[in-house]
Amino acid sequence: MQTFEQIIRPIANDLQRFEQSFREALYGEQDLLNEVLQYVVTQKGKRIRPILTLLSAQICHSVSDKTIDTAVAMELLHTASLIHDDVVDKSSTRRNAPTIHARWNNKIAVLVGDYIFAKVLVIMASMHNNRILSILSDMAKALVEGEMIQLHYNQSMFIDEETYYTIIDHKTARLFAACAEAGAASALASPKQLHTLRQFGQLLGMCFQLKDDILDYSDLEDIGKPTLSDIRDNKVTLPLIIALRRAPLAEAEQIKQLITEGHTGFEQSVQSFVLRYDGIGFATQKMLELKERAIAMLASFHDSPTKQALIDLLSYSINRLY
Repeated sequence: MQTFEQIIRPIANDLQRFEQSFREALYGEQDLLNEVLQYVVTQKGKRIRPILTLLSAQICHSVSDKTIDTAVAMELLHTASLIHDDVVDKSSTRRNAPTIHARWNNKIAVLVGDYIFAKVLVIMASMHNNRILSILSDMAKALVEGEMIQLHYNQSMFIDEETYYTIIDHKTARLFAACAEAGAASALASPKQLHTLRQFGQLLGMCFQLKDDILDYSDLEDIGKPTLSDIRDNKVTLPLIIALRRAPLAEAEQIKQLITEGHTGFEQSVQSFVLRYDGIGFATQKMLELKERAIAMLASFHDSPTKQALIDLLSYSINRLY
């Protein structure tokens, strides 16, 4: 597998421009606001979404100032949604550091998230590009819809496989799809290129979320969040869905009761159950199938370092250990 440095090589200078613009966007003139925003800057993620945006522009034509602004807007929207998600989910850590609501409080977290959303609007208004604005608006709506779908099904908790795909499509995959399509739009891509890269981004996002859900049942340390956090938060993901489907009815009902009651230490029993019925194996196979579909989407593009970087970004997303 290519290293991360090799993946970003075609856009290394552009990624540096993105980082500078992103830091500048996360500045507030009020002292407390700026303190929190600077804390957000230190919680740097993998930057997979802006990298996808930049590579999608590059494969169609070239990275422009409009592409940089698009990548910043997408990452800001993602950042704001994470801050709000952490409040909703009552998550105490993210990327091995306290969440904003844990370090300060819920009110500050919600307000800072709102402020970052406002920054996105300022950037988009300055771009005067209705196509990119439409992509971003649709994606923001999908994020909220995904969270609402998940909250609705959390009441009954035990969702089926199709509902799971609907949730991760709205909450994760559509953001990746929007990054790829908007990046291409910033480079004046053709309608065919826009459609192709949107599909590639959507499949990449599905793979990315599947990998997250697989990692949650792993025994690896230092993956950026506590393992088994999903089931602790009443989120039933694909590995458990499949294990429940494969297990004898009596055993599956016993596990459901254990999860519903939530006694101390129940997570380890659920993890053993998922491993016993190879829910991780099924989820991994599904992820690999989506990977092959994603690679096939790029067939219409000529071979180039940028095309290879997109394929390598996909491989990185499913082979990562955190």
